[in-house]
Amino acid sequence: MRYLSILLITTLFACSPSEEVSVKFFQKLDKEITANSKAYATLEEASTTIGHRLTGSENGAKAEEYVFKKLKSYGFEDVQYQEFEVDAWSRGSVQLTVNIDGEVSTLPVVSLGMSPEHALVAADIAFLGNGLAEDYDSVDVTGKVVLAYISLLPGTKEGKHNLHRSEKTALAIDHGAIGVILFNQVEGGVLLTGTASVTGKILDIPAMCIGLEDGMMLKEQIENGKNVKAAINMTNVSGPIKARNIIATLQGTELPTEKIVLGGHLDSWDLATGAIDNGIGSFSVLDIARSFKANKLQPKRTVKFVLFMGEEQGLLGSKYLVSQAIENGNIANIKAMMNLDMTGNPIGINASGKDVDSLFFQQLGEHIQQVDSSYQNKFSSRAGLHSDHQPFMLEGVPIVSLHSNMERSIYNCYHADCDDFGLVKQVDITNNVRFGTMILYSVANAETLPFARMNSEQTKAFMIENDLEEKLRIGGDWKWE
Repeated sequence: MRYLSILLITTLFACSPSEEVSVKFFQKLDKEITANSKAYATLEEASTTIGHRLTGSENGAKAEEYVFKKLKSYGFEDVQYQEFEVDAWSRGSVQLTVNIDGEVSTLPVVSLGMSPEHALVAADIAFLGNGLAEDYDSVDVTGKVVLAYISLLPGTKEGKHNLHRSEKTALAIDHGAIGVILFNQVEGGVLLTGTASVTGKILDIPAMCIGLEDGMMLKEQIENGKNVKAAINMTNVSGPIKARNIIATLQGTELPTEKIVLGGHLDSWDLATGAIDNGIGSFSVLDIARSFKANKLQPKRTVKFVLFMGEEQGLLGSKYLVSQAIENGNIANIKAMMNLDMTGNPIGINASGKDVDSLFFQQLGEHIQQVDSSYQNKFSSRAGLHSDHQPFMLEGVPIVSLHSNMERSIYNCYHADCDDFGLVKQVDITNNVRFGTMILYSVANAETLPFARMNSEQTKAFMIENDLEEKLRIGGDWKWE
């Protein structure tokens, strides 16, 4: 890694009217945030007093009001609700009974989001391995219940790319399945929930998750030639409701029409309190907003701090925000979107767009390292799906995210009944705020942005380069021919 002098690094960044962006400036930010960060405390308070934050639920509305009031208390005058209508979903009951050559048992199971209000299914189970498109080439699943692994099975050929649970469900539906059972990859019978709908609409067939051990047992029985049947009895609740994104705006001093969005989804699933997914990200967004106000940061460009709802049910809030920007003719004003989703203890930056200036981010990272040597200055320029950056990215907006460095075991509780506040380490969420504030301010206040918006053909090429075409086609989000 090439290290530059403080003088050269300082000249890289834009200056506010009152103070240069320098190591001294970052140290001042760091001192205030370390002493006064509210991210850990507010997440603990919300987890205790509100609980889960499922979109469309009473808890979800309480969470929206909670962050709105906090943003106001931090000194933001321009805080708004952005209301949108969704088909809300909440779980009712589900029972899965399996019959293996006449031996009947009931398995622990949890419904996947957006499953139908009522489902009563009895059919043979067909094992589809990883549930990828190629797995259907030799198996007819018409009128059957598909069983597939949530991830990639051991022994899968190298180079295969996994699909999201919603994409696996969509493939099963396309091939005539009447039910979907995915089995988790985490040991110990951990049950995972999450949306099974690529469109955000209610499914026509039931989708559910069982534990790893039960899934492997069914796999073995089917591969050994046993006749395995499933009986599914499921009820859920759905209906149109109104949810709200919460947006706080900090007006830019010199380029106010150019907007940088910092976002994280506030909503969570209902099996626990969603502390890691995505309390650790959304409450970091809330505290980065606080730190901008507390440190009187006034970047050249306008910064919008957004807490999205409906992410878990299909990126509903972020899709709505982007659709409104397109409808109002303002999408070109969004110059970058920085997304914090399950981010903790960041050690680097991922940035994508046209003409990404990696030297900008390398030097920014070196700058941060002089404040805290634990920051590893990792850099990448790649893309994935299924978080609130996706609708922005598909419009060519440059995307920034942070490389997390949390304990891997934490992610075993992803979407599960163990995703509670006890998983959150104060240092992980505080480092989000410390480094996130420095990165966001440096981008929003840069003399020249370190990337540019991609046009349609460049965006298409970027999606193909990142192996996202198949996934986007399955989800109905492929915009090109």
